Amino acid sequence: MSMRNVKGVVRVVVLALLWGSTFLWIELALRGLSPLQVTFARCVLGALVLAVACRVSGRRFPRGAAVWRHIIVAAFFCNALPFALFSLGQQTVDSGLAGVLNATTPLWSMILGLALGSERGLRPVRLTGLVLGFAGVLLIFAPWQTTGRIGWGALAILGAAASYAVAFAYMGRTLVGKGTATLSLSAGQLVAASGLTGLAMPFGGLEPVGAGPTVVIAAVALGVLCTAITFHLTYRIINDEGATNAAVVGYLLPVVSVLLGAVVLGEELSIRVVLGMAVVLAGVGMARATRGKAAAPAPAGGKAGEGPFATAGVVTTAEDAAGDTPSARHVAAESAR
Repeated sequence: MSMRNVKGVVRVVVLALLWGSTFLWIELALRGLSPLQVTFARCVLGALVLAVACRVSGRRFPRGAAVWRHIIVAAFFCNALPFALFSLGQQTVDSGLAGVLNATTPLWSMILGLALGSERGLRPVRLTGLVLGFAGVLLIFAPWQTTGRIGWGALAILGAAASYAVAFAYMGRTLVGKGTATLSLSAGQLVAASGLTGLAMPFGGLEPVGAGPTVVIAAVALGVLCTAITFHLTYRIINDEGATNAAVVGYLLPVVSVLLGAVVLGEELSIRVVLGMAVVLAGVGMARATRGKAAAPAPAGGKAGEGPFATAGVVTTAEDAAGDTPSARHVAAESAR
């Protein structure tokens, strides 16, 4: 294996660890912060890091009222809302299970595509994957039993995953390929998300904070590592190694979240939930099958094969590189730009 390949593997592993650890850090941050406080801290810290990155790289924030209107809508569905729902959900759902439920985003994207008419000629293997994925979710919920605390929390996390799917569709229609650098859009989006979350702080974010060392470390790790740094790593992987390697991360995330939850937090999983997780991941894998499309025409000012997601003549869709980090998801939405 060449040194370049080794570096590529290391990047993918590091990115999977960072994204997969998101749910662990949320769990730890919730020990001293309210869900809204966790959301606000994550948005602000991520925005600060990306704003500094813009400054260092000479990028400017997006300009124009129309662009900022789209960024605000994207920030709500891709950052503020799902971040809050993840934090709310993890009050009753273990971090490992949260990571697996987050992996249903491609299933929601497919449903949205069918509703909007962008998913046509759905192949049997992908339709089977869609059905299988939600069958796994049903198995996890086990409505024939008393699900107790897992029920509403899991619904909140599924809502977050569905919110990401809405964000992808919206960003693809309004922000992709409009001449604004990805780093600028991502930084602006997190700034907008910070503002939106800040407006909601009086409704649950002003309660006393129990910010011990563990809570502070968790909040910083969540905002800096899992929301901002992953953006840069994702861009490098996509740019240097191609979208296929970036998509591998999506399959590793649930594994990392489950392992970290079990090893660090001592989370226990029932056989039913473990089986449900396996069914969900199998369904997601089938739903992602044969996603390749013909390479897009070269954009103005660029060449065919350039851009974050143009690789080997195949343009990969946004959900193929889905992870929890919204900055990275925004990179994914900038497919073949």
